Amino acid sequence: MRFKLILRFESLLLVIISTFMFSSVLFDLYYKEHVAGYFLEIIALGYILGGSGIILSGKNTTDYLSKKEGFLLVSLSWVVISLFGSLPYILIAHFSLTDAFFETMSGFTTTGASIISDIESLPKALLFWRSLTHWLGGMGIVVLTVAILPMLGVGGLNLIKAEAPGPSVEKLSPRITQTAKYLWIAYIVLSALETILLLFGGMNLFDALTHTFGTMATGGFSPKNTSVAWFNSAYIDWVITVFMFIAGANFAIHVKLLKGKFSALNDEEFKAYTVIILIAVFIVTLSNLNIYHNFINSLRYSAFQVVSIITTTGFVTADYDKWSSIAKMTLFLLMFVGGCAGSTGGSIKVIRIYTLLKQAINELKYNLHPKGVFTLLINNQPIRKNIVYSISGFFFLYIATFFVISLIISFFNIDMITSLSATAATLGNIGPGFALVGPTHNYAWMPYSAKWILSFSMLIGRLEIYTVFVIFTPSFFKK
Repeated sequence: MRFKLILRFESLLLVIISTFMFSSVLFDLYYKEHVAGYFLEIIALGYILGGSGIILSGKNTTDYLSKKEGFLLVSLSWVVISLFGSLPYILIAHFSLTDAFFETMSGFTTTGASIISDIESLPKALLFWRSLTHWLGGMGIVVLTVAILPMLGVGGLNLIKAEAPGPSVEKLSPRITQTAKYLWIAYIVLSALETILLLFGGMNLFDALTHTFGTMATGGFSPKNTSVAWFNSAYIDWVITVFMFIAGANFAIHVKLLKGKFSALNDEEFKAYTVIILIAVFIVTLSNLNIYHNFINSLRYSAFQVVSIITTTGFVTADYDKWSSIAKMTLFLLMFVGGCAGSTGGSIKVIRIYTLLKQAINELKYNLHPKGVFTLLINNQPIRKNIVYSISGFFFLYIATFFVISLIISFFNIDMITSLSATAATLGNIGPGFALVGPTHNYAWMPYSAKWILSFSMLIGRLEIYTVFVIFTPSFFKK
């Protein structure tokens, strides 16, 4: 394990994060809320720490990065940037370290769970930073580093594999740095398009950018206390619904579409993702007719919330905790589905569930025809058994982790529905849950110990379980 290499990478991350923090300074200069000085102090600290780390680590002379180093680098990266990103909350809003870390980890992991009760009382510069953590974490700060720093001199594929959401990484170019750039170009283009459309809907630039960051990163942080519901606009609701749907799809598809390859829409996972959403929207819309009194209104609010939950965004336009049991159960189940592999969404992912379903169907066929040969195909490509085993292992670990964390949270005398939904919402990087962490509540009331546990839940959910858990195995640090 080359710890100098790890130090160099983490130092570079601090420099990158500090550079992005300058945008908050610009917003403070515009709104004149006089917190720019705090940001400049934090930026200076980031440059000093980052620069010192780069100097101490020396020049890297290898282009190879082992899997173990990739796992440790990525896991440590999210902890380091969350600790550093907590400083604005501590210095400006006087948060405790626990609350500041929870909010920042929620931001970078695109969870959207919050401990802030009165969001609108905070300075705009701080709220912009809060949303920017979403946007940076959405495509992945590690992918960003690989994209803009090819001179880093380390093998980027193991880094991206360790933090990319989904069971596999699709290379869009022979060079992994080029693949990372393609992904970020698609991310930036779509973000710009949504921002423009939201401006047309009456939002100012600050609101348009912050809601775009929350949408494209499937994060859900809003600078408004009542989230997207504050605008009370059908146009804004539908624009965000469409872009949440886009963000929940594999970004490799978006890159291909930007290149004019429309055959990418034939992807089986994308089709399954679309069908699941359509069925869920249909069920929830019908169950909400008695609340919204007409089909169009019911469709608007139901579609928004269904897409928000399945993509693990967490924006809200309605108090879905007051919806019917069938609507709430549908939303709860969607918390375990998530978006597509290669999207900015969290949770289990459609491709894993789809693969396990097809394998289960094959097992039924084996029972009827023991001597038959049934090959598992996805997109007309055979899926190797080791991939199915890996997906099965992930599924078991995810569900087991969900139950263990839910049990631990319940030890704090927190009711069952809140414990289960808080765990599902943080492990799946969704944000709001049900009951005491529902759409009209937040996580501020929870004990500090519970917040640290849920912060860990966000981390392992964002990094797909294996990346973090493998570090705690006895053989990890052995040669």
